[in-house]
Parts: sequence; C-alpha cells; structure tokens
Amino acid sequence: MKPKRNIWLMYAIALLQGMVFYGPVATLYRQSSGITIYQITVIESISLVLCILLELPWGGVADRIGYKKSMLCCCALYFLSKIVFWKAVSFEAFLAERILLSIVISGLSGVDNSILYLSCDKGESQKVFGIYNNLQTSGLIFASALYSIIIKDNYRAAGFLTVCSYGIAAIIAFWLVEVKSVDCKREKVVIGDFTKLSKQVFKRKYLILFLLCVALFNETHQTITVFLSQIQYVRCGLTDAAIGYIYIGTTLVGLLGAFSEKLTRMLGTMKFTLILFGAAITSCIILGMTINARLSVGAIVILRLSFSLFQPLQMELQNKHVITQNRATELSINAVIINCAGIGTNLIYGKLADYNISFAMLTGSLLCFIGLLLMFFWQTKYNKSILPSQ
Repeated sequence: MKPKRNIWLMYAIALLQGMVFYGPVATLYRQSSGITIYQITVIESISLVLCILLELPWGGVADRIGYKKSMLCCCALYFLSKIVFWKAVSFEAFLAERILLSIVISGLSGVDNSILYLSCDKGESQKVFGIYNNLQTSGLIFASALYSIIIKDNYRAAGFLTVCSYGIAAIIAFWLVEVKSVDCKREKVVIGDFTKLSKQVFKRKYLILFLLCVALFNETHQTITVFLSQIQYVRCGLTDAAIGYIYIGTTLVGLLGAFSEKLTRMLGTMKFTLILFGAAITSCIILGMTINARLSVGAIVILRLSFSLFQPLQMELQNKHVITQNRATELSINAVIINCAGIGTNLIYGKLADYNISFAMLTGSLLCFIGLLLMFFWQTKYNKSILPSQ
C-alpha cells in the first residue's frame, strides 16, 4: 500500500520552503551588502560545482540510508543556510550560505522526487509533481505579499521570517514514512557503484541531449527571473514596492504549471515543448530590446509560465528514464549533467549583465533556441517510445 501520508507531508514542506520572504528583492538584498551581479553569479557557479561533486555521493547515501533520513538531513541544513543568509553581510558570508545550500540541493536532488514518485499510484506522478511545484509557488506568493504589504524595504526582517518557515519545514520532515522501490523489475546495481550507473546513463545518448535541453532552459529561467529581472525593473524606473507586487503576479502565473499534464496530452510532447521554448525565446528577445516596464513585466511573466509548464513534464520524463532500483543515484547523475551545463551559463550571464544587461537577456534567447534544437533531436531520433501518451 502506498504511503499517501508522505504526499501530504511533502506538500506541507514544499509550501513552507516556498516562503522565501526576501524573494522579490533577492538580488537587491545582496547588492545592499555590496555584492555585484558578477559576484552573485560567481557564487552560483561555485555552488553548482559543489553540487556536481556532491550529487553522486549523496545519491548513494540516500539509497543506502533511506529517503526519509536524507530528507531530514537536507531540511535541517536548509534551515541552517537560511540563518546564515539572514546574518550575511559580506561576499564570504553569502558564499558560505551557498555552500550549505549546495549540500542541500545535491542531497534533495532525486530524493524529494523519489519520495513523491514512490508514494503515489501509477499514472498520477506528473499531477503530483505539478501540485508539489505549485505549493512551493503558493508559499512564495504568500511571502511576497507579506513583503510588499508589511515588510516593504526591511530586508533583514524578510530574512528572519524565512528562517522561521524553514525551521517549521524541518520539523514536519520527522513524520515522513520510508519508501522503497519494491516493485521494480529492472536490473539491480550495487549501491554506490557510480561508475557503472554513469556508464549506463552516458550510453543513452538521447538522455544526454534531453538533460542538456533541460539545463539550458532551467538556467535561463533561474538567472533571468530570480536575478536579472530585478535589475531590469530598476532600469525601468520601478520602486521596491512595485517590484514586490510584480513578483507576486509573476509567481501566481507559476501556478498554471498544474495544467502541464493536460496540455501535454492535448498537444503532444513535441508540439507543447515547441510552444514553451518559442515563448521563452521571444521573452528574452523582448527583455533584451526594451526598457519599457509593461513589456518587461509581460516578458518575465511569459518566461515564468513557460518554465512552470515545462517543469512537471521534464520531471516525469526523467523518472521514466530510470532503469535501476537506485532511483536517487540515477537522478543525481542526471543532476550532475544539468549542473555542469549550468556552471558555464551562470558565468556568461553574470559577466554580460555587469557589462550590459541587454546582452545577457539576448543570450538567454540563444540558449533557449539551442535547448529547443536538442529537444527536437532527442524526440525525433532516439526516444519516441518513452514519451507520455498523446
């Protein structure tokens, strides 16, 4: 019998960990302590390198000690990282926070997905992933609204409230139930045999193409909507309060990711992907060519929506690709590939943004276009059989 309790507990954790109260001004928060955009992206790149180094060991540990214990460790470290961020006033302090976060991200990679995937009935995983992502978004909406209405420009108060929400999430994780892939008939691989698992992944060249596609879209969305959007808004003459309200609106749009499954089945995987990537490419071009506030906000909204609709689909496809019982380890290998691609893109975005933010935005359109080509080649040449029913 599937432990349905896990799904509800994971939903609660997602909601609380979505409550990043400084989210609307994450870049401005760092800049107020003297951190430049390039330094921010350097920290992000160092974080990704650490994620790569820790992904496989964490995946093996998760498969050995169990997903519940791994989730507990990660939630506790997540809580600690938010305390560090709250108190950070220098480059070194913000770097320390990202180092802790790297440990968390590499630990959670594959673990949260595995808990959800193994706790739900067959055929409902994409729907569950969509709700899980939406609850993270809902938490962010609540936190952003509170920031704009009450906290306003008090960055440190926003940091403290974030510490509180992550602390509660860490406590909730104690009630999770352990899950295992007991019905898997695929080949068993010795836990920790990363070399063998990695070879199996790299033999499936179609999967590498898909993961690179995911990486380019992920990093473009992350860098532009989280960091560069705030610089673009200031460039358009918007105030902190206005940025907060806009952040709520764009975050609300992310809830539409719940329609990912229905749209995938209605349009077909490739047609749906073409629309999403086409919208992202158009958004980046608009952002690179305007300082108009309305056009900029509209472009960020479209980019956010495209990513939100793509996220449940790519999570479903990654889980369908798992060929051994060591699900967390395999998904960690996938994350290593995605993060490797992200290291270079982060530095490119940061350097270009310090020079001219328009160049950084236009680069996003190019990377999304390359991602679309990779997705098209993957779908047409290698992997038609594993796509969801159309």
